[in-house]
Amino acid sequence: MIPVSTFKDRIVAVFGLGGSGLVTAQALIAGGAQVVAFDDGEAGRAKAAAAGIPVADLRALDWSTVSALVLSPGVPLTHPEPHWSVKLAQAAGVEVIGDIELFCRERRAHGRHAPFVAITGTNGKSTTTALIAHLLQRGGRDVQLGGNIGTAILSLAPPNGRRVHVVECSSYQIDLSPSLDPSIGVHLNVTPDHLDRHGSLEGYAAVKEQLIAGVESGGTAVVGVDDDFSSAIAERAERAGTHVVRVSVTRPLADGIWRDGDAIVVSEGGTERFRLSLAGIPSLRGAHNAQNAAAAFAAARAAGLAPEVIAVAIRSFPGLPHRMEQVGRAGRVLFVNDSKATNADAAERALLTFPDIFWIAGGKPKAGGIAPLAPLFGRVRKAYLIGEAAADFAGTLGSVPYEMSGTLDVALAAAARDAAASDAPEPVVLLSPACASFDQFTSFEARGDSFRTLAQGLPGVT
Repeated sequence: MIPVSTFKDRIVAVFGLGGSGLVTAQALIAGGAQVVAFDDGEAGRAKAAAAGIPVADLRALDWSTVSALVLSPGVPLTHPEPHWSVKLAQAAGVEVIGDIELFCRERRAHGRHAPFVAITGTNGKSTTTALIAHLLQRGGRDVQLGGNIGTAILSLAPPNGRRVHVVECSSYQIDLSPSLDPSIGVHLNVTPDHLDRHGSLEGYAAVKEQLIAGVESGGTAVVGVDDDFSSAIAERAERAGTHVVRVSVTRPLADGIWRDGDAIVVSEGGTERFRLSLAGIPSLRGAHNAQNAAAAFAAARAAGLAPEVIAVAIRSFPGLPHRMEQVGRAGRVLFVNDSKATNADAAERALLTFPDIFWIAGGKPKAGGIAPLAPLFGRVRKAYLIGEAAADFAGTLGSVPYEMSGTLDVALAAAARDAAASDAPEPVVLLSPACASFDQFTSFEARGDSFRTLAQGLPGVT
C-alpha cells in the first residue's frame, strides 16, 4: 500500500466504497488523515465499516472542515450532472480529486524522480499497459502495474527511484487528477465513448489530452496520430516543448513508429532505424495490436530498454483475457474470446483480423448497433445471435447467413459445428459481441469465462 501522507491530520471525505474506494480510504488512514467515508449503497457502507473505516453520511458533514473530497471514478463529476457529494464539496470550495491524484502527490512528495508511465486511449489501453509492464519486467525492472486495469493504484508499492509504476488511466480518472504528471505519457486514440459523462466528443478528447499535457519536463509523450483529435494533441504537446513520439498504423512516418505489414518500424529523419516483426505472436494479431505494440515499444524505449531487449521480450507477451484471447483449437478451427468488445468499434478490430469468421454476437445493445460493421460482413461466414440484440442484429446483417441462437452455449455449439465443416484454411469461432453483457451475464469477464470453459470442453479442443 502507498500511505497517503500528504493529507496527514486533515479531514478527507471519501465517496464511493467499491474496491478502489476502500483502498483509498485505507491509504489515507495509513498516512494519518481523518477519513469520513460514504456510499449510496448499503453493501459498500457495510464493507467499509467492517474494515474499520469511519462511515457517515456526508450530507451531515461540516464541509468547512474538509480538505478534499476523494471521489470514486465511477461517480459523475460533471455530466449528466454532478453527484450530490460533488455539489456539496463545490459549494464549500473543497477540491474534488481521485486516487490517481493522491498517487501523484505522494510521488512528488517522496519519490519525485520515480519513473511513472501513464496510459490512456479509447481502445487498447489495457493491452498496451500490460505490454509495457511485461517489457519492463523482462528488461529487469521492478514494475508496479495498476490503475484502471483492475488493481487500485494505492494498493501498489510506494514509488522510489528504481521502481516503475505503469498505470492505466480512464477518462474518469484523468478528470479527477488535475496534477497528473507522468514521466512517460501514452495516448492511443479517441473515438466516441462515455459522452454521457463528458458532454461531447470534444469534451471527452480534452480530458484525454490532460494526460499528455501533464507530462513532466524532460519526459516523453507517445501519441497515436491516426485520428484528428489525437493528431492535434501531438502537435500541441510538441509546441509546448514536450518530446513527442508519434505512432501510426495507417501510414509511414518520417519520425515515429509505424506499421508495415506484420512489423513495426522505427524511423528517424526519414531513415529506418529498427524493425520489429510481430508475425507469430498470437496475442498481438491485427492492426489495433500493432498500434498497442508500437506505443509499448516507444514507452519501453523511453524508459531505457534497448530495442533488441524489447524485441525478445515482446514475443513472450501472453495477452489479456477477453481481448482476442485464443482459448483453444480443434484441428483447423480456432476459438477466440473477444468478450471485451462491448461495442461495434471494439468488435471491428477482431473482424479486421480474421478472414473466415463464425461470429457470435449480441447481448445488451449499444447505440448504433452493428451497422458500422457492414463493410466487414464479407469476412463473416455465418453469425450466431444471442441476447436482447439478436433480432436487431438479424435485421442489419443483410445477406450474411445467421442463426437465432439465443444463448451462448447454443451459439458456440452451432458455430463449432459449422466451422469444422467449412472449407476455410483457418475458420475462427469468434465471440466478439459488440454488446454489453448485462442481459445474460454479470460482466464481460463472466461472459468470456463462460465462452472459454464451453470451448475448452468441446471434443478435440486443445
